[in-house]
Amino acid sequence: MQADGVVVEEGDMVCLHTGFARRLIEMDRDPDPEVLHHSNPVLDGRDPQLLDWITRSGLAVLIADNYAVEAHPARDGEGRHASLPLHEHCLFKLGIHLGELWWLTDLAGYLREQGRSRFLLTAPPLRLPGAVGSPATPVATV
Repeated sequence: MQADGVVVEEGDMVCLHTGFARRLIEMDRDPDPEVLHHSNPVLDGRDPQLLDWITRSGLAVLIADNYAVEAHPARDGEGRHASLPLHEHCLFKLGIHLGELWWLTDLAGYLREQGRSRFLLTAPPLRLPGAVGSPATPVATV
């Protein structure tokens, strides 16, 4: 983020392009779990500095192109702990929504070519009363 001059402001929906979704698609319906598990970056949900930054940044939504935003399974912690600590921190403690497995490759490429990091994102969920989760229908306007 520092190298690209990206600034996160209160209320931002932060999108993290790791290349995971692109790699998954390139495997042409025959994914190799071992390759996928070790090929792209993920967030460390047990990193207290990361959790503190998320809290202080005021971001509203954290989105990634991987399957959990954070490493899954999370690295071991001491005592009893959540199996997905970033999920616990964002969803239950802060009310921050998470977006997983979003296709961000084309958008990330375009923004980098233009020297930009900001765009208008609308992502209404499907109306599924009583559901635990809902697929979003995101649209980026650049």
